[in-house]
Amino acid sequence: MNTIKIGNLLKELRKEKQLTQEQLAEYLNVSRRTVSRWETGSNLPDLDLLIELSDYYKVDLRDLINGQRSISDNEEHIEDTVKKIADYSAQEQKERLKIYHILFLMGCFLFCFYFLLRWLDLDHNPIVEFIEGFCMGVSFGLFILGAVVTSLKGRKLYSKLSANTK
Repeated sequence: MNTIKIGNLLKELRKEKQLTQEQLAEYLNVSRRTVSRWETGSNLPDLDLLIELSDYYKVDLRDLINGQRSISDNEEHIEDTVKKIADYSAQEQKERLKIYHILFLMGCFLFCFYFLLRWLDLDHNPIVEFIEGFCMGVSFGLFILGAVVTSLKGRKLYSKLSANTK
């Protein structure tokens, strides 16, 4: 999947509609910076936004995923399109999972650091007490976030919240 080609097509389609990045961002409920990142290829829209862009520009979803307009609308391309959409979705999930792993490791590190400070028994120092409280609070917060996001109900809640913010 060529993100640069997809970005160039998105930019071309936006200019054909004579829209600024800010106008498109307002329509999609995203930031102008997000639209700019799509068009430079440094980031791609979520699948639901890609579908919305396809409808808005009246362009086939296959064309957006391929990063170019197709000349023919042939039925044999359907299987290829489904595969590309699945790849796009899988890539999106991989990126999200990577972030969750990093947050989980940060929580584990802070949790271990908390126990190290407790083991050293430096409680009489108010700065150390603050650091202990911070490490414990953030680590538990990250563990709870991980539990909520990875649970089925948590994923549904996350998808609803992320749909509302876009």
